[in-house]
Amino acid sequence: MRKRTLVIAVIAFAAGWATSLPAQQARRYFSPRTPADTTAPPYSASVLANGTLYLAGTIGRNADGSIPDTAEAEATNVLNNVKGQLEAAGMTMDDLVTIQVFASNPADYDAFNRVYRTYFTREFPARAFVGAGPLLYNARFELQGIAVKR
Repeated sequence: MRKRTLVIAVIAFAAGWATSLPAQQARRYFSPRTPADTTAPPYSASVLANGTLYLAGTIGRNADGSIPDTAEAEATNVLNNVKGQLEAAGMTMDDLVTIQVFASNPADYDAFNRVYRTYFTREFPARAFVGAGPLLYNARFELQGIAVKR
């Protein structure tokens, strides 16, 4: 009887220990894709791992797939894409820690910044604005970022 009680206690301890592991160790994928998704590009839109959200590069196409006529309209679209990914993970733009902006034409810097600054209520994240040359679909901007909930 005593041996049985000891075994039950060990099992209960192990089960309690296993369930007390941080839930953050699990990964959560947003707009996930797998190798079976042969008609979609091979990446997930964002991945939440260990409390950090990693955002894949996104561009600012219109709903019909076209690129907006102005840099400001495209900046709005691409920032709305980032904002949507953050919201899906329960975060806001203010949770961004760093963001990288790839621009096909660095001359669009001021136009991008006029829109960008309206998306934050707190300190801006660390940021790079990189002249990248041509982007997919002739986009002006592609954004990639990392966020951690405040």
